[in-house]
Amino acid sequence: MGIPAVIAHGGAGPGPEREENVKIAVRVASKILESGGSAIDAAIEACVVLEDDPAFNAGTGSVCRTDGSVLVDASIQTCDGRLGFVIAMSNTPNPIRVAAALLHEEINGLAGKGAREWADKRGFRNSKVEGRTPLEGIGDTVGVITRDKNGFFACATSTGGCSFRPPGRVGDVPLPGSGFWTEKGIAVAATGNGEVITKNLLSYRILNKFSNSSDSLEDSISWGLNEFIDESISVGLISLSDTGKGVGLANTDMPWSTWIGN
Repeated sequence: MGIPAVIAHGGAGPGPEREENVKIAVRVASKILESGGSAIDAAIEACVVLEDDPAFNAGTGSVCRTDGSVLVDASIQTCDGRLGFVIAMSNTPNPIRVAAALLHEEINGLAGKGAREWADKRGFRNSKVEGRTPLEGIGDTVGVITRDKNGFFACATSTGGCSFRPPGRVGDVPLPGSGFWTEKGIAVAATGNGEVITKNLLSYRILNKFSNSSDSLEDSISWGLNEFIDESISVGLISLSDTGKGVGLANTDMPWSTWIGN
């Protein structure tokens, strides 16, 4: 048994004025967890709230690529080893729901046209995402980590992709070990410059550091930022272990919020 908890972020770069938006998602997850709901359901529904909020570069608020297209990515992983991710989906306001459906499939990931066709066959919402103008220096993707009363973990992430990138570009959000990693009793999610996060397999390395040392979550994240990230490159992370509240840390602004039950 465990104490339910949730932590969520609104991306590396946005200021504290978006913290209230993140808190709304955390409240949605906390209500699910308080009522005995699963970590998976809580992570999905909190992520949907953030995807539906045009303030964030995910789902409805996704930025346009250099050709004007809007292509979204999302991922979800659970502490029992299941994984689902989608890459470069069009007309998908809530890619996290499609990614979550893959938790129950033999395949782990889908991309592009094939991902949209797979989603259409299963009745997932197909609706144009208008997109918004890219913002320089803003990596406002979203992420949620949850722990339910059974000590089960889920980590969900979603993005519209980095600003000023071509339509074929893949960032850290859908890549295991880069934008996220989850194991028994611990989960980490990253946000910011996707190329740097991916190159350094940042989420996995921080999780591994915590699991194999006496360092705290905050110290493990600090180690990762100092060891692998140049201070000029915006990166942030959130993490949750099997005890206590979640921890968020960034070398730039990053709106985040956490909650823990009784």
